[in-house]
Amino acid sequence: MKYIINGGHRLEGTVRVSGNKNSVFPCIAGALLTGEEVILENISDLVDTEVLIQILKKLGVAVEENVSTLKIKASAIRHFNLPEDLMLKLRGSIVLVGALLGREGKVNFYHPGGDIIGRRSIETHAGGFKALGAVLKRSGSKFSLSFAEHSSLTCDIFLSEASVTATENLILAAVLGRRVVVLRNCAKEPHVSDLCKMLVQMGANIEGIGTDTIRITGVENLHGTKFRIGADYIEVGTYVVACAITGGEVIIEGIEGAFLAPALAPLKSFGIKIEEGKDSIKVFPSKLKSIDKLVTNTWPGFPTDLMSVAIVLATQSKGVSLCHDWMYEGRMFFVDKLITMGAKITLADPHRVLVYGPDKLRGKVLETPDIRAGMALVVAALAAKGKSIINQAQLIERGYEDVVYKLKSLGADIERVEA
Repeated sequence: MKYIINGGHRLEGTVRVSGNKNSVFPCIAGALLTGEEVILENISDLVDTEVLIQILKKLGVAVEENVSTLKIKASAIRHFNLPEDLMLKLRGSIVLVGALLGREGKVNFYHPGGDIIGRRSIETHAGGFKALGAVLKRSGSKFSLSFAEHSSLTCDIFLSEASVTATENLILAAVLGRRVVVLRNCAKEPHVSDLCKMLVQMGANIEGIGTDTIRITGVENLHGTKFRIGADYIEVGTYVVACAITGGEVIIEGIEGAFLAPALAPLKSFGIKIEEGKDSIKVFPSKLKSIDKLVTNTWPGFPTDLMSVAIVLATQSKGVSLCHDWMYEGRMFFVDKLITMGAKITLADPHRVLVYGPDKLRGKVLETPDIRAGMALVVAALAAKGKSIINQAQLIERGYEDVVYKLKSLGADIERVEA
């Protein structure tokens, strides 16, 4: 699949962002912890979501899909083996491990796949599971976990890194049973909070939501619930940048209750004019300027998933910007594609680039390396002169819902072509 984009059109109009992709995975996993029906609203229609649903169905879980809504009923789980072929397609499938361990007391799984943007170890997950009392065995890429017995002792676990998925996995594994579990150095991202809020609605006893220390008092059972996924702040930031570099004026809706400051504050530093309302934000034509340094961090820092589009923003901003992502070794390795478009970028090392702007970008034929870099190339093509072809666009649609439809509604000249 490919996108064909003729750049140079100002984006104008109104766009509605989807639910947070990164909340969908743990919340779907959380639905496995009860035999009652769980209804999830504001679900993004993404390829990755479909892969996760396929895994659930292979486990014998009933899943009903409606427009932006999932109904999940895990009245019985047929087995505790996660399929290798589907796990290799989706990094986020790792959160099913904690859910099955918590519900069934055992799980067999494989090292997950997904984007290759750097070292993505599961050692923090493994160490946490063992601290909970689980026995871990490994044979090649296959792992098995089991609880020898459900201990009633208090577990105090310090995560070796503030990993989002490891935090979610340990929460999922700990909410059922007799344990009192204290998790320290937890990730604080909105998707972790979404999971905790949903589980509390289901009857879980979780304290410290949104902080780096979470205390879980296990309960015997959880019940069904209806829960609305929060807004995708990565998508919000992406459309803000796309509007700014095309000189457009766009209203972004669907942000009810979202805490957007960690994403928006650094973008405002580039000179982007943003008016924030309760349920929407408005982006105005802006005079863009460089910033000395943009560094990713764990929440509430600047999100690593926005760094790729931020680099594109820096190419259109006057001055020199240092962009630093210490989280992933491969995050910066798409900038050669921007350089072929006319950007002036110096790769200092795998984690840092110097971006000199503004530069006039030219349309090119480009390959999509991963979800976030692929969307960054789309954004760059919107501002470029001439035609760009973005190949392997199916990778982009793993993380962004209705990309072509939404951009066309804003006036972009973009077409989706099946290769």
